[in-house]
Amino acid sequence: MLKSISKGGNKMTLQQLIYLVTAAECGNMTEAAAKLYISQPSLSAAIRNLEEEMGVTAFSRTNKGITVTREGEELLSYARMLLEQSENMKDHFCNSKHQIPKFSVSCQHYSFAVNAFVDVIKTFDADRYNFIMRETQTGEIIDDVANGKSEIGIIFLSEHNEEILSKLIRNNNLIFEELYVAKPHIFIYKHHPLAKKDKITLDDLTQYPYLVYEQGTRNSFYFSEEFISTLDFPKIIQVRDRATLFNLVIGLNGFTVSSGIIDHRLNGPHIIAKPLIADQTMHIGIVKKKNMILSRYAHKYIEALKEHLSIV
Repeated sequence: MLKSISKGGNKMTLQQLIYLVTAAECGNMTEAAAKLYISQPSLSAAIRNLEEEMGVTAFSRTNKGITVTREGEELLSYARMLLEQSENMKDHFCNSKHQIPKFSVSCQHYSFAVNAFVDVIKTFDADRYNFIMRETQTGEIIDDVANGKSEIGIIFLSEHNEEILSKLIRNNNLIFEELYVAKPHIFIYKHHPLAKKDKITLDDLTQYPYLVYEQGTRNSFYFSEEFISTLDFPKIIQVRDRATLFNLVIGLNGFTVSSGIIDHRLNGPHIIAKPLIADQTMHIGIVKKKNMILSRYAHKYIEALKEHLSIV
């Protein structure tokens, strides 16, 4: 049983890290204390002791609550990583039937990523589990893995974004592992005017709306999920979710550019993929922390990803 650190102590415990992460998630010491079933003064003292030992101020404290500081974000990143490694170690060696399955992944909008996630849940189905899948922006995927919010991320690298994204990945102490190399395709409505063509050129597409996933403050081409520049097209529509994108593909005869990997169960029978004539390749892979011991759920997820990509 882990003991909470006493005032003046100088040995960090995993319990302190749990306190730190819970407080950050709640944004309020009183709420966090209630969630942890301890008194608010005890929680505050434990976190202050941790701050003193690490030499950082993790939170800015006001009457309205707490906010995480910049150095606090870095401390939280390490705390989440240590807690996750602790859970992975217990899961590996104890193999307890009472262990609640937990796994989180952040990814770009790929149907094969969803299918692999379904496989993990089916494999580790239990009375209780906590699985998280975030289909989100490219920059947030890297942030999620770096900050320990997700165990792994799924992105792609290409000739145009590799230098920028690889540097960002390295600077966050992450690594990229390639799983699949795809040629560019477009997704269009099955009754689109171009649907009968065997291959599509960029010139063929200029009169139609180009649908892309919005990337927030990092809305540069380097973070785009589509590896054909929007600068080549006069009509651009940015969206945040898969359903909206495919509804616009159908309703406006729009198109998007991706890997060509499509699942009609998720995307519907009305969307088709057509090869795009372009001298580029899409290197799909996972992002994870360097020297990270992955959970058995992450291993299963990667295995499932490879299976779904191998049948393309």
